[in-house]
Amino acid sequence: MAAALKCSLKRIMIRQSSTFSTRYLTRSLHSTTQRFTSQATKFDEAKDRLSKLSEDPGNDVKLKIYALFKQATVGQNSTKKPGMMDFVGKAKWDAWNSLGSMSQEDAQLQYIELINSLVSADEGSAPSAAPGEYKTLIVTKEEGLCKIQLNRPAKKNAITVEMYNEWAAALIEADKDPKVVVTAVTGSGDYYCSGNDLNNFMGIDPKDMAKMADQSAILLQNFIEAFINFSKPLICVVNGPAVGVAVTTMGLFDLVYSTDRATFNTPFSSLGQSPEGCSSYTFPKILGPMKASEMLLFNKKISAQEACTLGLVTEVFPDQSFEEEVWKRVKAYSALPKGSLRYSKMLIRETEKDTLLAVNKAECNRLVERWQSDECVKAIMSFFAPK
Repeated sequence: MAAALKCSLKRIMIRQSSTFSTRYLTRSLHSTTQRFTSQATKFDEAKDRLSKLSEDPGNDVKLKIYALFKQATVGQNSTKKPGMMDFVGKAKWDAWNSLGSMSQEDAQLQYIELINSLVSADEGSAPSAAPGEYKTLIVTKEEGLCKIQLNRPAKKNAITVEMYNEWAAALIEADKDPKVVVTAVTGSGDYYCSGNDLNNFMGIDPKDMAKMADQSAILLQNFIEAFINFSKPLICVVNGPAVGVAVTTMGLFDLVYSTDRATFNTPFSSLGQSPEGCSSYTFPKILGPMKASEMLLFNKKISAQEACTLGLVTEVFPDQSFEEEVWKRVKAYSALPKGSLRYSKMLIRETEKDTLLAVNKAECNRLVERWQSDECVKAIMSFFAPK
């Protein structure tokens, strides 16, 4: 009796186990089928969305799209490599072949993500920025040209903490914007920029000096990195006198155009400070060690024509025709092929990028010490003392 009951229970357990396995397998298959159906639908939607892009994403991205599509629909590349003279066919073959044994499912997923990111960027790309979107800048975009204009004319465009942040943000935004080909920086009013607003140093409790110095160094380092990392042509349009960091960063631009009434001054030692903007590296290379020392150590102010002769300025224009001549030329540059400009700049600049980043960090570290020194504090207090 006990044996028969045990046998009966065993048969029931086997049937239940079999029923559970069948149900589990059915649910699993259903879930997998739904997942593949959903992914296939998203893949088809991504193909449709691709045709809605208003901007050409560039050859590199188009090759990646092609490769992922072929991998997703055909699988691993097993075709014969095109001949050397078939440049387009060879580029497409190489792009597809680079995916190796990636599964078709993974290729579909990457294709969907890439197309969605491109369409989102295209739909969300900012139109020409209207005055007021930045508090200290006027940023406009037109036909491939992004114009960043420092906008504190009553203060000679002196740089506040807010302007540092906005200027860096505007550079990063322009670099990421696929519609921007060339970016130019200029000033409002009669000055390009008078350097740091020394009010940044006022009203600080002595016990907070170390914290202020550390925070200011981070701010400056991030600001200069925005120039170093900028991958597109960057042009400085010097509409008037330039002082301090407004001058030192010129070594990080690709072109510097100046009005003939501009002057260039880096009065670091007179303020108890030290060079920044990578000028301790770029100025000796551009001007020569002795001329660089005259400016960076001994506060020599130079004219636009002298700056041009030394190589800091690309070309000087008469003040009366400056705006018309320069912007006509800059706008013409923005009509050039953006891929060619970008890759050419990379070849020219990329080899020194790590060096510039290291120099920037070293300069900012030294300034942390300088800003807390008695020399700097006394120099700034003397600047604000009644004349």
